[in-house]
Amino acid sequence: MPKDKARADGRRADQLRPVKITRGYLKYPEGSCLVEVGETKVICAASVEAGVPSWLEGGDHGWVMAEYAMLPRATHSRSLREGRTGRPPGRTMEIQRLVGRCLRAVTDLRVLGNRRVVVDCDVIQADGGTRAAAITGGYVALRDALVSSRVLAEDGEPPLSDAVVGISAGIVAGRPLLDLAYAEDNEAIVDMTCAFTGAGRIVEIQATAEERPFADAELQELLALARQGAALLARLVNQLFERDLPSIRTHEGT
Repeated sequence: MPKDKARADGRRADQLRPVKITRGYLKYPEGSCLVEVGETKVICAASVEAGVPSWLEGGDHGWVMAEYAMLPRATHSRSLREGRTGRPPGRTMEIQRLVGRCLRAVTDLRVLGNRRVVVDCDVIQADGGTRAAAITGGYVALRDALVSSRVLAEDGEPPLSDAVVGISAGIVAGRPLLDLAYAEDNEAIVDMTCAFTGAGRIVEIQATAEERPFADAELQELLALARQGAALLARLVNQLFERDLPSIRTHEGT
């Protein structure tokens, strides 16, 4: 398939879906946002709580953790409500651990003291890339929660070394593509989710072969695509806070 051929939704191979981030989406959390990536929509809410997990008691730092869930009709057919059947599904546990790791990677936990921040990521509509959207939205909610709760470093800034954003890429019909929608993800022979800092440093890479092993050259091509998309997302996120905007979106065709 030619690399310049338009995708089903008209995008180029290296083009993100339209992205919109709305801060303060919920009334009660210390920090919250709605992240919309194409038809995928994730609500992220950050709560600052006293105390740390029992295994951290007596230590010199706090904690940041995430919880992730998908609403029953976030997808084409209704799924069971998570938690009704006991322990959350393995996919849910994997994703919330991923989001938590990404947020901790850019947080100075010592500044938190005897506190923890719980970031809830709830998918209200899923069309691919939900874990990537949860990472990006989780960071936005976390930053606002730290500021509103006055959990700040000595310089008066939130104790965050950089932004962190999530992005997906994959190989579909032999063609590397950025930011897969569900129909593309469903057909991908390689599926990858990455997290990058605003400076372009790698926080996490999850890359899986679905039908065949993939070569180093293919991995590097996917990484280049992912890094390009992450750089745009990071600029978008940073503009939210530099300009103190309530919401921001990418421009069509970006």
